[in-house]
Amino acid sequence: MGKFVISKRKNGEFQFNLLATNGQVILASEGYSSKPSCMNGVKSVMKNAADAKRFEAKVAKNGKFHFNLKAGNGQVIGKSEMYETQASCDNGIASVKKNAPGAKVEDQTKA
Repeated sequence: MGKFVISKRKNGEFQFNLLATNGQVILASEGYSSKPSCMNGVKSVMKNAADAKRFEAKVAKNGKFHFNLKAGNGQVIGKSEMYETQASCDNGIASVKKNAPGAKVEDQTKA
C-alpha cells in the first residue's frame, strides 16, 4: 500500500508526494499556502484517482511521457515524473489508481 507524505518546502509552502509501496514518488502536488489546503489536495487525489477520465497523459517537448491527475473542476492536483516510454507512463497511472484511494498519510511537518 502506498502513502502520502506531507512536507514543507523551503519557501514555506506545503506539498504532498504519493509514494508507491517501494517508496518511489508516483505523484507530486503543487505548493499549498496552508496545511489544510494540502490535506484537501490529498483527499482530492484519493477521490479522483479511481476515475480513469481524470488522468491526462502527455508527451513533453523532449519526447518523454508524463501525466497529470485532475479534479472534477479540471484543476491539476498532481503531476507524475517523466517516463521514457508510454508503457512506463501507463504503469505510473495504474500505480496511482491502485495506491491512492486507501493510502495512509504521513505528516513530516510535525515537530
